[in-house]
Amino acid sequence: MRLPFTKMNGAGNDFVMIDNRDLAIELSNKQVAMVCDRHRGVGADGLLAAEPAENGADFKFRYYNADGGEVEMCGNGARCFGRYTARLLNDGRDEVTFETIAGTLSAKIIGREVEVAMSDPFDLDLDSGVTVEGLESPAYILNTGVPHALAFVADLENFDLLNLGAALRHHAHFPKGTNANFVQEVAPGHIAIRTYERGVEDETLACGTGMVACAIIYHLLEGAASPVNVDVQGGETLQIGFEGDSDQGFHHVTLTGPADFVFDGEIEL
Repeated sequence: MRLPFTKMNGAGNDFVMIDNRDLAIELSNKQVAMVCDRHRGVGADGLLAAEPAENGADFKFRYYNADGGEVEMCGNGARCFGRYTARLLNDGRDEVTFETIAGTLSAKIIGREVEVAMSDPFDLDLDSGVTVEGLESPAYILNTGVPHALAFVADLENFDLLNLGAALRHHAHFPKGTNANFVQEVAPGHIAIRTYERGVEDETLACGTGMVACAIIYHLLEGAASPVNVDVQGGETLQIGFEGDSDQGFHHVTLTGPADFVFDGEIEL
């Protein structure tokens, strides 16, 4: 089987995109993991499949982590998916909608950047009591389509991200695991983050849902206004917009940043 694909990246978070509108492609978890393998496959943090919508949107969004497991959502993947599906439609539109496990989202294409209207976050916990040896900050929790825990660090570039990230990701408080984020303030209203991503089991250069979680919790702790600028390891600065508060919940959450085509190709499976 030869699988056509498009390689994309969003702020350094990279993806294999496939057009499965005819539902002719059926990949096992093992095959997804092989495609994402950086030594034996294309190499990616995850695979996204564009499938027929079931509830009135333009597409259905299917996202698989690099280990082959399907998960609810990926913010950087959603931005890439928006630009990719707009290219598939090829009808001049600058906005597409797609159904995810976390809800129906929309993506607005603005040149090489995409603004994604994210699902409303939930399960906020600023008093989780979760601690990890080696981290001075307690963990704060927010689900932004997928679960995230985050802690603040004094020196984002010089700490043991892999071990501390794994410890937080596998903490007993999270029976299904969580993504682990580490945050440092750059300036008022501006943070930098690093993410240890569940399913990748390593650091990724960016995580869109993680940016949203970090920006909202930073707003709650420090009073920063929307939008919050977020620097990621991929070298980009993205913008997180939102409305609401901890009592009424947050809504109109947006994630804006680049979504770039890298190359098109085929791989033998």
